[in-house]
Parts: sequence; structure tokens; C-alpha cells
Amino acid sequence: MNRVLAAIAAAALMLGCTPEAENKPDEVRPVRVLRVDAGEALRSFESVGEVKARHETRLAFRVGGKMIERLVETGSVVRAGQPVARLDPADLALAEASARAQEASAQAERNLAAADLKRYRELRERNFISQAELDRRDSALATAQARLEAVQAQRRQTANQAAYAVLAADTAGVIVAIEAEAGQVVAAGQTVARLARPGEKEIAFAVPESQRDFFEHASALRVTLNALPGRSWRARLRELAPVADPVTRTYAARASILEAGEDVELGMSARLTASANGGSRIEVPIAALYSRDDRPQVLLVAPDGTVRPQPVKTAGIANERVVIESGLKAGDVVVAAGAQLLRPGQRVRVLEGP
Repeated sequence: MNRVLAAIAAAALMLGCTPEAENKPDEVRPVRVLRVDAGEALRSFESVGEVKARHETRLAFRVGGKMIERLVETGSVVRAGQPVARLDPADLALAEASARAQEASAQAERNLAAADLKRYRELRERNFISQAELDRRDSALATAQARLEAVQAQRRQTANQAAYAVLAADTAGVIVAIEAEAGQVVAAGQTVARLARPGEKEIAFAVPESQRDFFEHASALRVTLNALPGRSWRARLRELAPVADPVTRTYAARASILEAGEDVELGMSARLTASANGGSRIEVPIAALYSRDDRPQVLLVAPDGTVRPQPVKTAGIANERVVIESGLKAGDVVVAAGAQLLRPGQRVRVLEGP
């Protein structure tokens, strides 16, 4: 009997406690939140390069031979027509002398053919020879005349080649590189020195594959020089290679420095910063995102203080923040961190103002 009474009392006690447990309020969790703002996204990218002349000429001999003298050094300022280097002229002088001798021989043969034609024409007038013989003499004169003209052209060519033994600067400028030394045998067209023309200056730099489109559409380019701290110049993209370098996988590019003065010297190290407006976009901290069913989500804070999940679509990371492509709008209040510790519909207490 005592056991039955004890069981009835325990059941009554349990029935009395159940409503109180069901009416117990949910735990209110403190959270930090942020208000979503769609701001202007300013992108930038920096590349290093070198100051170069807009126009740079590779000076080379038109003929091959042994270079016996170099008359300039790296950094030398030259004027138009100033000698830069000389070849050994001995072989070229011999070739010119041979061409002159051939010209004299051809001239003698032509004069002999002309004299023969004159005599045979007189004989033909007296009817001592046939017309065919006269025609042969006329043809011999034409052949000798043509050979003389060919030899004269060859002699002029060899004379020019003899003059090519002296390499001269075709314009005023600065020698920026020497690529051949005295005593070296050079081929025709082989670069001996590089001449930078005065005037426009530019930056030679390389663009990574991932930033090629960005540089093409950049709204602003700024140049800073390590040798001139605290100053910057505007720049304009002038050239971008259509094909990437097979070794570095970067695109060679050149940007003109606008309003560059004499203090901007060739060979200086430079930094080129490209910037562009990326348009309006929404960014949230990485900690605000969590994954549910392999989909990124954030927790929105409703006006009544509860939270609800909101799926979002991301578009990459920028400066340790996640770019949101869709799913959020300006004015939304999201949990800034610890969203994975909350459950949908749970009440929260904001620690800091949105």
C-alpha cells in the first residue's frame, strides 16, 4: 500500500513540474552584429618596373668584320652622326679596289666594242660586210655597256660598304648599353650598342596573367620612383603584349610617364600602381559565414531579436573579407561571428550597435 501511495505522489509531482519546464524561456545569446553596406569597391594592383626611353635604337654595323675600336661608353651622350665604333677597313678597302679594277676592265671592253661598231658601220656603208655582221657588233656593244653598268653599281656598293666600317649614331641620345667590345668579330646586324633617344620616358614592367584585363581597363595609373620618394606621376598604358612570355607567363607592358622631368632618369627602379572602380558590392567578414548543406550562409537578425539563416552566393575574397554576389542587400543586419553556434529562431542580444 505504501508503494502505491509513493508512486501516485511521484506522478503528481511530475505533472506539476511539466508546465513550468515548458514555459521556461529560451536562452538569449549575446552576439556582435554588423549592418550591411553596399560601398564603392576600389581595386588596385602594384607592379615593379624600370624607367626606359620611349624610343631605343640598336646600333649595328651593316657589314661584318673585326671591331678594332669602340668610341663610347655606357652613359655617353652622343650627337647625330658621331662615330660609335670602327671595323678593320682592310678587307673592305681591298674589295673596293677590286671593284674599281673590274670597272676599268668593263669600261675598256665597252670602248673597244664601240670602236668596232663604228668601223663595221663604215664597212657596211661600203657594202663590204653583211647586215648580220653589223648586228652582231651592235649586240656586242650593248652587252659591254650593260656589263659596265653592272660593274659600276657593284663598285658603288663596295664603296658604301667601305664607309660602313664606321658606325655612327643616327640621332642624338644616350648610350644605355654596350654589347660588343674591341677585338670582337661581329656579324652584319649584330647589336654593338643601344641608343636611347631623348624625349618621352616610360616604365617597362610585367603583368601577371590574372591581372591582364584589370590593367587594360584600369581607370588610373600612378608611378613612384625609389630614388625620388614622396613623389608620383600619372601614367598611361601604351603597350601590352598579346602573348605571354613562355617562361615567366607574364605579359610585357609599357606605360608612358606623363609630365616626366629631367630628374626622372633612365634605369631608375619604379613602381606602377593601377587602380579601378570595381562598382558597388557587399563585403562581410569571413567569420560571418558558415556552411550548411554545403552552401554558404549568414544569420540575419530580425527586428524582434531572433536570427534566421540566409543563403548567399560569394564572389571571392578581398582584403580578408568575403565579397557577396547575391543574398544580401544594404541595411541587412547579420551576425558578425559565431553564427554556427546559434540555431534558427534563437533570440540574441546585441553587444555592439550595428
